[in-house]
Formats: sequence, C-alpha cells, structure tokens
Amino acid sequence: MDIHTVDSDSFTVEDVVKAHMQDLAIQDQFGVTQIKYWVNVEAKTIFCLMKGPDKNACNMVHKESHGGTACNIIEVSDDEFNLYMGEGKKENDLAFTNSGELDSGYRTVLLLRIFDFTGHYGYSHDEIHRIIEQHRGVVIIQPEDDIMVSFIRATDAILCGLAIDKMLQRIPGHIEFNLALACGRPVDEQGMNLFEETKKKIQSFCDLGLTKTIYVDSETKALSEKEHISAQANASEFKIVQNKEILLMIRLHDILSREIPNSEFKSDDLNELLGFSKSQTYRKIKSLTGLAPNQLIQEVRLRQSLKNLKKSGNTIAEIAYDFGFNSPTYFTRVFKNRFHITPTDFTKLYSTVK
Repeated sequence: MDIHTVDSDSFTVEDVVKAHMQDLAIQDQFGVTQIKYWVNVEAKTIFCLMKGPDKNACNMVHKESHGGTACNIIEVSDDEFNLYMGEGKKENDLAFTNSGELDSGYRTVLLLRIFDFTGHYGYSHDEIHRIIEQHRGVVIIQPEDDIMVSFIRATDAILCGLAIDKMLQRIPGHIEFNLALACGRPVDEQGMNLFEETKKKIQSFCDLGLTKTIYVDSETKALSEKEHISAQANASEFKIVQNKEILLMIRLHDILSREIPNSEFKSDDLNELLGFSKSQTYRKIKSLTGLAPNQLIQEVRLRQSLKNLKKSGNTIAEIAYDFGFNSPTYFTRVFKNRFHITPTDFTKLYSTVK
C-alpha cells in the first residue's frame, strides 16, 4: 500500500481516476495488480492498494504511467488490511463507504487498556465488544490485552469511547483504564507499518495520560464536527490534545521508554533530554498528564510493571529491577501505595481471573 501527496490547487477525484486508468493499462508489464484506491480531496492524498513482486515494481507502474511516484510504500498482510480498511465498497477500484460516500482512507483508531484489581471486570468484556459493534467499530487483534478498534467515522469512535467510559465507570471495585482516540492515514510519508503515526499517538496517550480520562487528538474532534451527525459528543467529556502537545507526548514517550530501566534516571535528566528548563518541563508535563515529572516517571514504571506482572512470568525482584526500582521492597511499597494491592496479590488475582 502506498501514499501519494499532491501539490496542486486543481486536485480532483477525476484526475486520480484518470491516473488509475493509466496504471491499469501498463500494470501487467511489471507483474502488478491494482486492487483499490482511496482519495482524500481535502488533504490531497491518495492511497493505493496493489499486489506485486516488490515495492520497486509497484512504484514503477506509477512512474511509467503518469509520473506520480509514491512518497512511501509499505507491505501489508491481507488480515491486517481487512481489519483496518476492509469495510466499505469500491466502484472501478475507487473506495467508497457503505453509505455511498467517498472513502478518504483515514481512520480513527481507539485504544483501550484496562487493569483490574478486584476481579469484577471480566463479565464486562462482552459488553465492551457489543458497544464497539453498535458503533460500527472493527477490533484489531493485539499481542497484549489492549483493545484496539478502527472506525471510518470519527463521531462513531468518540461516541463509542464515551459509551465504554460510562460502562467502565459503573463497575464496582477498583479498576483503572486508559482510553485514547486518534485519527490518521493508513500509510505515512515515513514508516513501515499501517497507521504507524496514529498508533504512536494513542500509545503515548495511554502510557502517559491520566487514568479514567478519554484523550482525543484535535484532528478527530475536527473530523467529527465536519461529519454533521446528529449525535455529536460534548467536548467537555474528553481531553483534546493539540498537535504541538502530541509531538511532545510522543517525544516524552520515546524518552521514558528508553530510560525507565535506569534507576538513576530523574526529572533533571528529563529536563535536559527535552531541552526545557525545570519550570517549563513541569508546566508542560503537568498540563498533559496531571502529574509532576518525577511522579510521571514513577507512574510509567508502575504501569509497565503491571503489564509484566500479568504475563511475563518473571519474579517480583526481576520486574522491580527491570523497571528502574532500587529494590523489590521499595517497589512493593510504592506499588501498594499506588494500586492498594501488593504485586504478589495482583499476580495471583490476575491468574485467577484468567
């Protein structure tokens, strides 16, 4: 699958259709088959799905037929593509939604991460999937327990997120969850995977953001407003993250992911790596995450330890040292203060739930 960005004031769907017909006329010379393409007129982007022997052959079809070479080409599997992009139909290979509108190729992706400290969550799993189906979402299979969902319409994604939030808030006992939404392109100008930039956004929102708070990027909110669907969501019910803030969260996420195992890593080191003064770092991080820098570093360590306690099979001591805690005793103390359960009891609880 590839991406083309067009620098022209006169960009039209008709131009793209003509270029596609030119591709079809010569594709056999390169052993390539054009399958489907998506056009986003407003963003002046085109995404082409094709089957071919390699990336070069796919790009040569465009180059020889009309000169519009791709900005980037990635390999995609049928299973992955169908989950993210399979919904909809096509007319002469041009993608449309099931309701007959031009399909831009953009998707809003939801990421949900749940930590259960009581054992009361399990019965709600089917209810979450019912809500997703009701809002026309498609669940993307994940290697961990996270739930990732793709939506054609941003409004469906937002309303689904709000419905899940409302349902989880009603569960008795102590559970925590992180919920994030972001819109993006199937292929970015850099990267090797479907929705790579979009997934970076929602991963950073879930790893760094406040629990029990819905994080939504500004593009998803803008798309929802343009859709003019009657059931619009109230913006006060979620946290809108602007583009500059997103860049900072991704950068912060990359730094912390790399430095968390280092027990000597502190907020002063973070200030230096971000290139901010102490006061700037505090203000920016507090605004995005609700935590002071040192609190955020410890929170990330604890959240990462939760993931490992659920499935790694490592000892408490191994997990403590792996995530930058100076001793298992200290790790157990701060873990219990934060989650009101010891690491050992959490591991037992989760194995029982499983």
